Amino acid sequence: MSELDVSARIGALRSTFSTIEAVLDPQRLAADIEKLSAQASQPDLWDDPDKAQVTTSALSHRQSELAKITDVAARLADLDVLVDMAQEAGDSDSQAEVIAELSKLESEVGELEVQTLLDGEYDALPAVITIRAGAGGVDAADFAEMLLRMYVRWAEAHGFSSSVLDTSYAEEAGIKSATLQIDAPYAFGTLSIEAGTHRLVRMSPFNSAGKRQTSFAAVEVVPLMEEAAEVDIPEGDLRVDVFRSSGPGGQSVNTTDSAVRLTHIPTGIVVSCQNEKSQIQNRAAALRVLKSRLLLVQREEEMAKKKELAGTITASWGDQMRSYVLAPYQMVKDLRSNYEVNNPSAVFDGDLDGFIQAGIRWRKSAQRVS
Repeated sequence: MSELDVSARIGALRSTFSTIEAVLDPQRLAADIEKLSAQASQPDLWDDPDKAQVTTSALSHRQSELAKITDVAARLADLDVLVDMAQEAGDSDSQAEVIAELSKLESEVGELEVQTLLDGEYDALPAVITIRAGAGGVDAADFAEMLLRMYVRWAEAHGFSSSVLDTSYAEEAGIKSATLQIDAPYAFGTLSIEAGTHRLVRMSPFNSAGKRQTSFAAVEVVPLMEEAAEVDIPEGDLRVDVFRSSGPGGQSVNTTDSAVRLTHIPTGIVVSCQNEKSQIQNRAAALRVLKSRLLLVQREEEMAKKKELAGTITASWGDQMRSYVLAPYQMVKDLRSNYEVNNPSAVFDGDLDGFIQAGIRWRKSAQRVS
């Protein structure tokens, strides 16, 4: 083990962590936790379930963030002792332990550093993800369902609450579209990097000729805004359709018309929700998403933004941002950050952190250049 090399890595790590501490501010986090804990202990907290969910989610996120910062700080302080012990022992096992701990800390500090880059106006908000099958027929519908599962598994791995608000099933297999809500602080800032066209190349299980098939799916990510409750929608601007929730193959999964589709007539924005058993609950969930989208449109118009947050996604050749290749070789590659892995199965199982972190760094770098 090169003492100089290890010392340089530790020095660089401490310098980076010092900057992170200044941005994330552990004292501010502790104050936030104290305030949120007081709110969460109120006996009437759950009188308003939506507000209670926001409070408890924010409390959990800040507690986790502070615990991570505290843990990394303590382990960084212990590194010098670990290095001295390894130098005295002089055996390869001790040196390997130092290198392993140093590498682990570098990875964790890298994750914390990415959090400091989430400073956009909407980054701290929950997210609503809409996935739509694009070109590619039944393979595209199957791919869209694979992406939906991928984001659900990613949320589960992080302990985030997620709910599928609406699913439109395709006739043969997969889905035409789905809307997924992820309730976690900074979910939008984290997942907005996923917006764009995703491309899958594989040997089609739906093609008897066994040929390679390329298919596409579009992913749209928008923030779910609390202020959207203040958006006023005139009754004449809203069309409400109710229908029975459906499952794969068009089969009904409910005996009443509990699913709700809201159409904002002036803009043409359509939002559906069939996740809940109650029509009232489905309408409330759909209305919240609709108001968030309308608030985005209003703010974009007011601030004369050059492009919408969700962007225009066509789900076809020429504008893909990530490729998932299952044949003739195994690879998933982000075409913006150039981050890639050779384990598509793990990615489809929710292992997205590497892509998300690389994407956020790429986005920040692109913003600085522009």
